[in-house]
Amino acid sequence: MICYDRLWKTMAEEGISQYKLIKNYNFSSGQLDRLRKNQHVSTYTLDRLCSILECRLEDIAEYQKGK
Repeated sequence: MICYDRLWKTMAEEGISQYKLIKNYNFSSGQLDRLRKNQHVSTYTLDRLCSILECRLEDIAEYQKGK
């Protein structure tokens, strides 16, 4: 299972809030909800997050075996 727990830490470190993603970067609240629930998101979304946060994929997502 892909887990996005690292995303929230990286966002805090970069000073990017969920509100800012919605207002400044046109993220939908639905997308953020899927990330919060560790549900499917597209690689496009992950690419955008890495670009906005200036980070690597492993800074926002992690594969957890056996969940």
